[in-house]
Amino acid sequence: MGSAYPTIELEEARMSKQEIIEAVKAKFTDVIESVDDTKDLTIRVKKENILEICRFLACAPDLGFDYLSDICGVDYSARQPRFDVVYHIYSVNKKHRLRIKAAAGENESIDSVESVWKAANWYEREVYDMFGIVFDNHPDLRRILLPDDWKGHPLRKDYPLVTDVGEKWLEEKLVTHVPV
Repeated sequence: MGSAYPTIELEEARMSKQEIIEAVKAKFTDVIESVDDTKDLTIRVKKENILEICRFLACAPDLGFDYLSDICGVDYSARQPRFDVVYHIYSVNKKHRLRIKAAAGENESIDSVESVWKAANWYEREVYDMFGIVFDNHPDLRRILLPDDWKGHPLRKDYPLVTDVGEKWLEEKLVTHVPV
């Protein structure tokens, strides 16, 4: 019995990890800092080139990384530069994935990739909210999870577990507004 839904033909030409690495290195010989292909393919890049690299990965026909599944921050408080911004991207048609890491120091910014993948808008806002990492040229960089008057960035390693600010805010906003 036939399906009532149309069949979608997906490209079967999946690139190997090595072919993806070679394609990226051919275009960006001096901006790839390291490659780890032991499990999931990860490339570490210079933060100054993140927008250009992401644009290439999304637009190159052989790569076609058309889906940004996540951007997250990582705080290595004892390391310099302190933060990593990590991008998880995927090609729906080619069925390959890639993790990109770019390091950013305290009070350094990194380019927004929202012009490449619109989903980056909220992911970058979340990283900004939780870690304080600023994304240059973001169209609406403001807090997304915490209120505008919240002090600090809770996912930083040096953020206190209990804060006077947090307790006062909770008292002012929640306790005084609880119906009796």
